[in-house]
Amino acid sequence: MTFANLYKKLHIWRLRHISEHSYMLLLSVVVGVFSGLAAVLLKTVVHLSGQMVMAFGNTHTVGGGNILTFVAPFVGILLTILFVRFIIKGDIGHGIPSVLLAISRHKGQLPPRNMYTSLVASTLTVAFGGSVGLEAPIASTGSAIGSNVGRFFHVSPRGVKLLLGCGAAGAIAGIFKAPLAGVLFTLEVLMFDMTMTTAVPLLISALSASTVAYFLMGQDVQFAFHVTEDFSLRQIPFLMVLGVFCAFSSVYFLRCTDKVESWFAKRKNWIDRWIIGGLVLGLMIFLFPPLYGEGYWALTELLNGSNDDALFVNSIFNTFRDNSWVALAILFVLILLKPIATATTIGCGGVGGTFGPSLVLGGLSGYFIAALGNQLGLPPQSTANFALVGMAGVMTGVMHAPFMGVFLIAEITGGYALMIPLLITATVTYICVQPFENHSIYARKLALQGDLMTHNKDASAWQLLDLKKLIETNFATLPEDGTLRDIVEAIKRSKRNLFPVLDTDGRFLGLIVMDDLRHLIFESDKYDTLTVKELMMTFDDKDIVHLSDSPADVVKKFQLSNRYNLIVVDDDGKYQGFLSRANTFSAYRRFISQSSEE
Repeated sequence: MTFANLYKKLHIWRLRHISEHSYMLLLSVVVGVFSGLAAVLLKTVVHLSGQMVMAFGNTHTVGGGNILTFVAPFVGILLTILFVRFIIKGDIGHGIPSVLLAISRHKGQLPPRNMYTSLVASTLTVAFGGSVGLEAPIASTGSAIGSNVGRFFHVSPRGVKLLLGCGAAGAIAGIFKAPLAGVLFTLEVLMFDMTMTTAVPLLISALSASTVAYFLMGQDVQFAFHVTEDFSLRQIPFLMVLGVFCAFSSVYFLRCTDKVESWFAKRKNWIDRWIIGGLVLGLMIFLFPPLYGEGYWALTELLNGSNDDALFVNSIFNTFRDNSWVALAILFVLILLKPIATATTIGCGGVGGTFGPSLVLGGLSGYFIAALGNQLGLPPQSTANFALVGMAGVMTGVMHAPFMGVFLIAEITGGYALMIPLLITATVTYICVQPFENHSIYARKLALQGDLMTHNKDASAWQLLDLKKLIETNFATLPEDGTLRDIVEAIKRSKRNLFPVLDTDGRFLGLIVMDDLRHLIFESDKYDTLTVKELMMTFDDKDIVHLSDSPADVVKKFQLSNRYNLIVVDDDGKYQGFLSRANTFSAYRRFISQSSEE
């Protein structure tokens, strides 16, 4: 029996014996297991590769700095570029934005190659010191696994989207061994609706991935830290200050990465981008080693109280390790440089995400605020606690995902001792960031392009509908120099009662409505005396839709006009067809029905 025949028989057996709901639950386990395996593989390979690079470089120093931290990113980005250009030979997507675009525009379908391209490319970038994160590439990989598993097993388009979300949830849960954070990532960042239909498969996938990660990597989690200081009311003012500073860091991160990436995008030659970016990145990392790779090792040292090891190891500033003000200055410089290093890595050809850098930036921000207050003689605060809370704050500001940030930190600290500080800081950060940035770092460009699916289904329906496909063209047209005889002939061959009048260049001039001519149709003596221009109706701009009009503009024109059909013209005024009120709103209702998760 061939594989195709076996596959067909299994599919038929499934349709007869397994309900759609049970089938989705089974597939969510499969997606979770494979997403967890992918997360473990990526983290392990990058960790071992990074250790080898750094161990080799410890014997090659200049002024106390590791010379390999200057060279390695340059090499890693080149390898990444060569892999993308000459092996993949195409765009491998843009991480989470490509996933959001697939949800919004492509029924959740991601190319099969996305299941491995981001894994390989991000490994080459980060293992050699590229200052980006692995979370977005692994989330993109998990999403591709879910999407392709869904298509392979012939689930509905709605099911494909759900399994895509399961893959993303499993990937994040597998990296941090934090299932709840994985679910909240899918709900807040990928913007899935929270219903029982979605929540249960997402949770099953996240739990499956976490179990795989625990089995293969043991009990330890990233940033494992035991909170020893309880919350007190006296901390509230300091936590609010931290929230404001995290908001500053978040807006700075968003604006800085956007400007730097845009600058690199203007350089069309990839060799120029690589050379400039590689040199700039290598210099930054050589001067400030915590910028190397994801930066988690430095943040972990800070949480454990080893700020000397975090800030001064392999550093040319090692002679100042006993000066607290120099340490504070280095912390502040790292806060300023981390977004630049991240954007430079991506802009010059590296592959990675901004999830990890936002966590690192938040940890640095929190540690800096606590250390600065302690240095100034203010009531002492726990630098480790503030670092953890700052991680949730900046994640909230950058990703617009307050609950994911709060519960991620709660899960990796093994309890909820920091819950109130986390909620206070995340809330203040979100409120402060909102006036400056309406969308997360993943959604902002898609929103500008009109390709973003949001929780507001009503807005999304009009935003995402392709109104060009709804244009009706089966109307008989009339020349501007025609007569009533031409109108009668058009009525004979047309099944519609509207007749657009066009000039010799095809531009729309007016409209003939058959109901207005019933009293003239049988007066044959006027066939050659009454002209089309005399009989046509002229139209205001509110009754005319331009191809360049946004869906929101079209909806507004339907609201302002009492007509059932709006004329559609291009930017030169040339006639294209009609938009029917009935067809347009029917398409809107279909969109609402198809995008509903219930």
